[in-house]
Amino acid sequence: MLPAQTGPDLRRARQRYLAHGEAPPADLVGAMLSRSWQRCLAAGLAPVGRLPSPLQLDASQVARASDRQSELVAHARPVMEYLYGQTRDSGSMVILADDRGVLLQTLGDMDFLSRAERVALMQGASWHENQRGTNAIGTAIAECAPIAIHGAEHFLERNGFLTCAAAPVMAPTGRLLGVLDISGEQRCRHPHTFGLVRAAAQMIENRLFEARHGDAIRLRFHPLPEGISTVAEGVLALTEDGCCSGANRAGLALLGLVPADLGLTPVTQVFQIRVADLVAWGRQHPGEAMPVLRHNGQRVFLRVELAHGARRIVAAEPARSTPPQDAFTRLDSGDAALQTAISKARRVLGKPIALLLQGESGVGKELFAKACHESGPRQARPFVAVNCATLPENLIEAELFGYLPGAFSGARKEGCPGRIRAAHGGTLFLDEIGDMPLAQQARLLRVLQEHEVVPVGGSTPVPVDFVLICATHRNLKQDMEAGRFRADLYYRINGLTLMLPPLRERSDFAALTARVLHELSPEQPRYLDDRVAAAFARYHWPGNLRQLVNALRTACALMGDDEHTLSWDHLPDDLLDELHSQPTPLPSPHPPENLHALSNAAILRTITCCEGNMSEAARRLGISRNTLYRRMKGMPN
Repeated sequence: MLPAQTGPDLRRARQRYLAHGEAPPADLVGAMLSRSWQRCLAAGLAPVGRLPSPLQLDASQVARASDRQSELVAHARPVMEYLYGQTRDSGSMVILADDRGVLLQTLGDMDFLSRAERVALMQGASWHENQRGTNAIGTAIAECAPIAIHGAEHFLERNGFLTCAAAPVMAPTGRLLGVLDISGEQRCRHPHTFGLVRAAAQMIENRLFEARHGDAIRLRFHPLPEGISTVAEGVLALTEDGCCSGANRAGLALLGLVPADLGLTPVTQVFQIRVADLVAWGRQHPGEAMPVLRHNGQRVFLRVELAHGARRIVAAEPARSTPPQDAFTRLDSGDAALQTAISKARRVLGKPIALLLQGESGVGKELFAKACHESGPRQARPFVAVNCATLPENLIEAELFGYLPGAFSGARKEGCPGRIRAAHGGTLFLDEIGDMPLAQQARLLRVLQEHEVVPVGGSTPVPVDFVLICATHRNLKQDMEAGRFRADLYYRINGLTLMLPPLRERSDFAALTARVLHELSPEQPRYLDDRVAAAFARYHWPGNLRQLVNALRTACALMGDDEHTLSWDHLPDDLLDELHSQPTPLPSPHPPENLHALSNAAILRTITCCEGNMSEAARRLGISRNTLYRRMKGMPN
């Protein structure tokens, strides 16, 4: 934006030009105005005197120019009418010009329109800078930036009665489409006009984005969760292979990208998250924002809109078919290792195959076992969980297998059916089975082989039917070799072993944390402070998911009703000490790939996918064939 220049400064600037034929320095009139006047001088314009015959299109030529920009005109017209409604009776007009500065559409107050026509501020006229001098429309095109030109800031003195504010309208590919402008008499200048025209131009850009990328995966993001769905939000569209194919101007600015990066930059080089994880979040949490980190470490909040493009992207990953919406869906935040375990578990549901879940304490083995039960055909029957490590050795036999009345001292007079019989028809989950005594291992093996259980104190077997899921944090193969675990039982319970990853190795930490916070506080949005999020990501989490959930539950309880950001003050003291004492990671000795190298890789990958068809590759990349050949020539051999 150009601030309105003071009268003395502008007078000195013009005197300098008239005396020396030089454009004024930036320190006198501002950098953008100085550059504009220099361009006007180079174009051979003079501040006073007769103008060379400027371009003026007739009605048929205006119609053809409008047809060339039909998409821009269609989406700009409703915004122009809204804008005119806000400025009506203010002695001004709303103008849409194309990328060459030709005025395509005008709306305005009649008393001002008649005066504006005297300087050709009307439909069909060209207000390109090299024909009309410094003016908001032409200078916005030259600078490709919003600008306000007031009074004597116009290069031509005949336009000095005007005050103009304009903003360029960019296509989602970053190409300049045209300019939106509000012009009026300089004595009626309003300080809010510049902000109004910028917001209106962004509204048009967002309408164009939605029209072009309605079938793509769209990412809406902002540093604040409240900024999503406002005119300040960034919007990004992804191609089928996860490249950034379109963005609004706010999105480019927030991500530090330029239009030339579109079509060449994979989203994984913008955000620290995979395409499959984005799809998983959008599928499981529609309409919800998740915190993600950019590759520079800054946090933004991101909402995923899948539309129809999600199916294409998921289809492009053959190993990942769209899973059913079952109990496993609640566990899936996008981590590849966990998704593999879920996929394998789904394939054996309803089949007589025992599952053995392995993983560190706290990784969620019981949650996974419950998801297996609730996703399978026995979901309406009992799910019985037994922690073998917590049962006293002298009671584990009676607890598991049941007992008859009077079977031993202290037994209930009515007896007890036992946990195995309680699971009849459903699922029996034996947690920490590696801690089961050897004697009970033998009895359990017999139950699994014979499908019947004999209660303590009895001799008559009782038929049982259940799905068995076991879990342990121990290395059962080593225990088996050391004689602490029966080999025959190991091979009976090990129908399918699934390894659940520890929290520190999961790639979905941000999405997982956001999901847990949402589950703990569904009515009140909660988010991690940037520094806390970074410390959480570095922490080794010895207690895994159990530790994370407990820490977040405590933090949510300590937060006030009006607080949304979880900070250091809300964390338990023991966790706080560990987070502060962990070493800060040193910068990597290997610098990340630069954007030029990533662009070259994307180009080569696209050419390979197109089997050398350069026309098709250029189309997919959104560039011309000449540009593609030029980029190929500049690549290292």
